Amino acid sequence: MNLYIQVENGQTVNHPAFEDNLIQAFGSVPSNWEPFDRIERPLPGVYEVVSDQPVYQKIDGRWKDIWNVRPMTAEEKTAKQNAVKEAWAQNGHASWIFDEDSCSFKPPVPYPTDGKKYRWDEPTTSWT
Repeated sequence: MNLYIQVENGQTVNHPAFEDNLIQAFGSVPSNWEPFDRIERPLPGVYEVVSDQPVYQKIDGRWKDIWNVRPMTAEEKTAKQNAVKEAWAQNGHASWIFDEDSCSFKPPVPYPTDGKKYRWDEPTTSWT
């Protein structure tokens, strides 16, 4: 479905509307409505923050959702790591090791790759 957004004095007004709805309401797409491309909110990386709402920007003659993605500040990164560590301390395995790159805990012994199902045995620190 095609989307359009109302534009007044070079600025968007309100939010995009479906072409079918505009045709039903006005008989055609009004001249002050311009094509719009909906861009899905990107998934943030481990240490990234994505804005809650996009801004609308015109690129190559079409309006689009633009999402602000930025790296976490040192304080945000530390807070995230501490939250993961605190949650793990309550429910995780003591022998597992915190991996800063993924902000997660990993077992001291890799999961077997023989296709069988295993569970972690903390007393023996092994997969059984």
